[in-house]
Amino acid sequence: MSENRIALRYPVSVPGRYRLGRGVPRDVMVLDLSEGGCRFFDKFGTLREGATLTFRIGSIGPIPAVVAWSTGQEVGVNFENDLYGPVFEHIRDQLNGGNRSAAMG
Repeated sequence: MSENRIALRYPVSVPGRYRLGRGVPRDVMVLDLSEGGCRFFDKFGTLREGATLTFRIGSIGPIPAVVAWSTGQEVGVNFENDLYGPVFEHIRDQLNGGNRSAAMG
């Protein structure tokens, strides 16, 4: 995991989905989110650092991303491009059931 985090992370509980290339989409639960990436729970636990994938958070996406780290069934990805501010806020505030959570460092 990166200790040189630039953006604040927000705890969320939002359904997501990733796909490696043209592979089968895999459903995941997004656990925290920043404009530049997210951490999610992957019951398959097969993603490795450096893997490129497309990611959906709720109905938002596809978002090109790269696996930054993977520990067991938790995975951190960096988005190829930061989420647009209003899109990020929509995910954080609306798709997360309206639960506005405090930022983590």
